[in-house]
Amino acid sequence: MYNPRFDFFSQGIGRVRGETLADLGSEKRPLSDLLAAENFWLDVTNPTDSELKWLGELFTIHPLTVEDIQTQEIREKCESFRNYYFVSIQTFENDANEICYSKIEEPFSIYSIVMATSILTIHFKPSSHPETVIRRFNELKGHVEFTPDWINYAIMDAVVDDFILLGKRLEAEADSMDELVFDQRESDETGLLRQIGVARKVLSGFLRVLKPKAYVIRSVQKRVEALKAGTNGLEISLYLGDIQDHILTTIQSAAHFEKILSRAHANHLAQISIEITQTSNKLNQVVTKLSVIATMIVPLNLITGLWGMNVRVPGGEEPNLVWFLSIVGFMLVYFILSGWYFRSQKII
Repeated sequence: MYNPRFDFFSQGIGRVRGETLADLGSEKRPLSDLLAAENFWLDVTNPTDSELKWLGELFTIHPLTVEDIQTQEIREKCESFRNYYFVSIQTFENDANEICYSKIEEPFSIYSIVMATSILTIHFKPSSHPETVIRRFNELKGHVEFTPDWINYAIMDAVVDDFILLGKRLEAEADSMDELVFDQRESDETGLLRQIGVARKVLSGFLRVLKPKAYVIRSVQKRVEALKAGTNGLEISLYLGDIQDHILTTIQSAAHFEKILSRAHANHLAQISIEITQTSNKLNQVVTKLSVIATMIVPLNLITGLWGMNVRVPGGEEPNLVWFLSIVGFMLVYFILSGWYFRSQKII
């Protein structure tokens, strides 16, 4: 599905989309009128360096902020400037219908420049969060005030919601693997070990991306409380506090999942070690029995070999079978006594 790179939205004008910033304007409503609207939101996807420079001049953005966006700074932070505050937060594109852990390993940043009467968001990969925020506002229209601070809150809330959803999937995976450790077939051992390793890797990346958000949201909350002490600022601060509670709860849950996976990993490796030891013991028992049989048969082979040579042997000239029966009897007695001895020693 194709999405234009520039997306403009305000409560009074509505939604306007275009491939370039100039495409947002028209004869009936030029671009200058759009940018003069109160409490508007401009979302930009994958801007070029020239577009970033032009946006920086248009919105009076500090060169350090422009540099952070151009270099796609991955550190999550909240910085205050004279006419705006800058928020950088990492996210990933979540699929509600499919578990795709590889996407958490390739996060991308959403940069929000929150001004008094407008907000500019920039990201270099397509994101579903703008659609989520607009849909949420339309559902809550009349109950919330469409302001730059509320949009910034809604974006961060949508980002955290994706992490909560992934956290629930990881919880189900961890519980499932914990149960499968003691109830899997031998052919599934390698596959389960690989699944546990992948889950732990994903969980590590999950925590790496999620943990800094608590600091960022706390910084935004302090900024809102300091500059906007009115009713709207207090309400946004409460919303941000709710996000922070969700983040801390998810981090605690993820730490618990890590313990479950660590225990499942250790139990699985211990089970594999036990099975290897059991197999080795069975092999040793077979080798021991073969060695005992060889010990019993080799002397008999030596006797038959000596008396079977084409030379003169004792009793070779006797016309009866006395010598033959004696040798056979000795071999039989030796075999019985050897078997009894090894049996009494519990060797066989």
